[in-house]
Amino acid sequence: MTIQRMQTKQRMSRIVIHNKTVYLCGQVCADATKGIKEQTQTMLDKVDELLIESGSSREHMLSATVYIKDMQYFKEMNEVWDAWVPEGHAPARACVEAAMARPELLVEVSVIAAQID
Repeated sequence: MTIQRMQTKQRMSRIVIHNKTVYLCGQVCADATKGIKEQTQTMLDKVDELLIESGSSREHMLSATVYIKDMQYFKEMNEVWDAWVPEGHAPARACVEAAMARPELLVEVSVIAAQID
């Protein structure tokens, strides 16, 4: 059994790979001073980068859990999400309202994906 950890620090690894399954740690926006659409887009840009680094892609996502500070942002977040997910490749997804690690954060996502063969 091989477990590969990438971008590992004391608290967590940003990427963990086991049996060709990629687990990403929670991703947040690049600039928490922006609104929900910008936070969602830059968060998803980070997911793209990590998926590519791990040998996967958004077409290979299996599951995503979206944490949103307040469901008032749900529609706007989904507009960005829906434009980002390739047609026909939507992962299983849950979206829950949650207290965030910092008050200015509006959204976070955790993704599981398959590696590209």
